[in-house]
Amino acid sequence: MIANMIVLLCLSALFPVLMGTEIKSDCFLSKDCSDIYSSGKNDSGVYTVTTLDGPVQVYCEMVSGGVNDRGHWTVILRRMDGEVNFFRPWESYKKGFGNKGGEYWVGLEFLHQLTSRYQYKLRVDLEDFQGKKVYSVYESFSVDSEADGYKLHVSGFVSGGAGQTFSYHDGMKFSTFDKDNSGHNCAKTYSQGGFWYQGCDYTNPTGLYWWGKGDGTYKSGPFWYYWKNSYESLKTVTMKIRRVM
Repeated sequence: MIANMIVLLCLSALFPVLMGTEIKSDCFLSKDCSDIYSSGKNDSGVYTVTTLDGPVQVYCEMVSGGVNDRGHWTVILRRMDGEVNFFRPWESYKKGFGNKGGEYWVGLEFLHQLTSRYQYKLRVDLEDFQGKKVYSVYESFSVDSEADGYKLHVSGFVSGGAGQTFSYHDGMKFSTFDKDNSGHNCAKTYSQGGFWYQGCDYTNPTGLYWWGKGDGTYKSGPFWYYWKNSYESLKTVTMKIRRVM
């Protein structure tokens, strides 16, 4: 019965087309973009992978981006134009939302299932409004279960010009406006997003998209404090993970 259900789910995943984006399906074989890459697919795009809850579409970034990057990254978050509303409740962040070919959040449950089975590294790519690009790499990234608040574990920082901002959030449970685990109601009061807030943040990639520079006070837009030592809003933020072979 379960096998039949998975077959039906995989077949159903072959049909939808999201925002004109072609979806490439490897439902029966692939748990993440590393499996997609190993199967001989080397074009970046939206692919279907298998989870315990059925097929999920993700964006696979296959093209090498430089030092510490050999392709086959599974994109878990992308901000690029403010088209998608990230001020959402717990259930949305749990399941994932957005346009896989554009702005989206992959889902906390997906992250937990994946990182509880395999070891992953994290890369965060940033771009400012002047076109300058930097990144940060963390050699270990995992997310606990919902019972533990989807607690974040991130370590092994490797410099890429962006600074070690994300480490500040290590060990924190996830928070949204309707389920605060920060103790400061960060998602509702300051950040207008969902994240692993800690009184409240040194990065907020899910914040309300806004334009311009911060003034040293709390802002809600996507930023990465230790790149510029400010809350300057960023043009694009991409978070992606790759299985450690």
